[in-house]
Amino acid sequence: MRLLADIFAATLLVVAALFPIVNPLGSSVIFLGLTNGYTEALRASLVRRISVNSFVLLLVSILIGGKVLDFFGISLPVVQVGGGLVVVAMGWSILQQRDDAPPPAALNPAEASERAFYPLTLPLTVGPGSISVAVALGANTQHQAYPWPAQLAALLLGPFLIALSVFISYSSAERLSKLLGRTGLNVFIRLSAFIVLCIGIQILWNGLAALAHAAHFR
Repeated sequence: MRLLADIFAATLLVVAALFPIVNPLGSSVIFLGLTNGYTEALRASLVRRISVNSFVLLLVSILIGGKVLDFFGISLPVVQVGGGLVVVAMGWSILQQRDDAPPPAALNPAEASERAFYPLTLPLTVGPGSISVAVALGANTQHQAYPWPAQLAALLLGPFLIALSVFISYSSAERLSKLLGRTGLNVFIRLSAFIVLCIGIQILWNGLAALAHAAHFR
């Protein structure tokens, strides 16, 4: 019984840290805009791929993300700077899209599925902010008061629950578009894109501030 309580508490910690950064509901609107003109079946296939990709990316970031960065000599602030630039570029690109732009024509499943990882999973769904938090969670597991079985279960369940929330949110994006209507959806997409742009700037700023702080104390 105590182990179950520890698993619940440790999983809640992982979900609480990742969910606001991933923001599946807000990202689902951007996903809808980026998949404009896709068939319902193709969009459903992409949602499944994105959910699986998100789970794997978060899990790998938690388990070995820190070791991979150490191997290549890359610091988290550098990841934040590079990732922030990518997110800013994506948000700006969406803001510049014309409302009357025609949907893509003759799009086949192979071409669409190429976008499942980039940009629909990375950086739209699991961006540099999420990866940074996941790496930090993995690095701090040894400092937690929970036993290792609870921590291991949390490291598996946390990303799974985040991926499940992505699946539910993205699957509901079409219903949201019908509820908002064309004009409301365009407004929502622009607002969401602006928020994504601001998030990218914040991630970039955090990375630059950390690099400046590290350079100052050398």
